[in-house]
Amino acid sequence: MAARAEPSVAASSQWRDPDGVRMPAGEAHAWWPGQNQTLCGLALSRSRLQRFQHIPWTDAFPESGGAADAVRRVCPKCRAATTGKGHSRRRWSRTLPRP
Repeated sequence: MAARAEPSVAASSQWRDPDGVRMPAGEAHAWWPGQNQTLCGLALSRSRLQRFQHIPWTDAFPESGGAADAVRRVCPKCRAATTGKGHSRRRWSRTLPRP
């Protein structure tokens, strides 16, 4: 199985489209298939999140349409973890080290 470029979706509930395909609903989280937790650290089983391996994370955003018709909330921690924003790319270093 090839590695995917982006995570899949885990959501609090589901709905079925007219073709009978399961789609995420409720609160959506980013999740890497093969792991037991979301990118924000929630355990899938304890949080009772359903996995949607066939849905890419970017399709879960309500503004994207498509699979996100019933998604009411996108986890802000998962969104920040996938976009990479909010963290400085420059590493911290001491300018005047103690002798």
